[in-house]
Amino acid sequence: MSPKLIQVAALIAAVCATGWVHARLPNETRTDRGEAFVPAPHVIEAASLGFDAILADYYWLQAVQVAGVNDVIDADTASHLGKLVDVVTTLNPYVDHPYRFAAVWMTHSEEQVRDANLLLERAIEFHPEDWRNYFYLGFNQFYYLGDFEAAASALEGAVKNEGSPAYLPRLLARLKSQKGDIDVAEIFLRQLLVSTDDESEIAKIEGALDEIEIEHKARHLDRAREAYQQLTGYDILSVGDLIRGKHRVLQKLPSPEPDSMPASLRRGSVWELDREGRIVSTYLGARYEVHYSGIESAVFKPDEQSERQTKGPRGQEDEPRDG
Repeated sequence: MSPKLIQVAALIAAVCATGWVHARLPNETRTDRGEAFVPAPHVIEAASLGFDAILADYYWLQAVQVAGVNDVIDADTASHLGKLVDVVTTLNPYVDHPYRFAAVWMTHSEEQVRDANLLLERAIEFHPEDWRNYFYLGFNQFYYLGDFEAAASALEGAVKNEGSPAYLPRLLARLKSQKGDIDVAEIFLRQLLVSTDDESEIAKIEGALDEIEIEHKARHLDRAREAYQQLTGYDILSVGDLIRGKHRVLQKLPSPEPDSMPASLRRGSVWELDREGRIVSTYLGARYEVHYSGIESAVFKPDEQSERQTKGPRGQEDEPRDG
């Protein structure tokens, strides 16, 4: 057989083999297959043969794809992201953004938050000069785990670094005084809001700030309720009692929805008394608690587990709302 015929036969064989292989390739990418297909960090590190940085970039691109193709980062997706970034930061611990990129999504359970904290502690080890890593760690300790002492310890690291916000010492002092109220949560969240440009992360933080705004309004109504009780000697039967009759203590009720919400998106929420007699907005259906996740409403602090109640059917409310 002539060399030319051999080349043609080889080309035909190569084309056929390529078609056969492509026909058997899975439709799912590695990104689609989930966390089970992410190698253990120590395994990939041992097999990297000195190409640690290149492999780190490869798995970082996978993490970006995982976040990019999902409209909602659920618990499984967040776990997948965490495992990918664990590989990335094991191979190349001097990367910066990936640590916080993963940590902000890993909030669906106490286990995830603690895994996120391990990533942030690694970030602090290799970037001790970046105040943001201390701040994110302090936020997780305070907001999700309710550990004021650990949160204050993390913020002390942030305060010592150049570029940290001027208000952090005051926030640190409030944490050390064990005053972990919603004002502290709001300060944390507003700082996170100005330090990110990720649209999904911004929406998540804004949702948590909306919950805090409604809680501020509910506490205003609580104070009005106390005034009503002192004035009349008995409790309200509905939230509308605060603005009705000769014993009214308010001119009008605050909006039960976020003030920034456009009229076209309003849900017709009202203020009502829940099963326990607490004043709540039907926009949320429950009162805001500092140690609840702002998005998932999951309790991560064990001694508060029993306090979370399942929302019951909503009653009818007849009080007028603020426009």
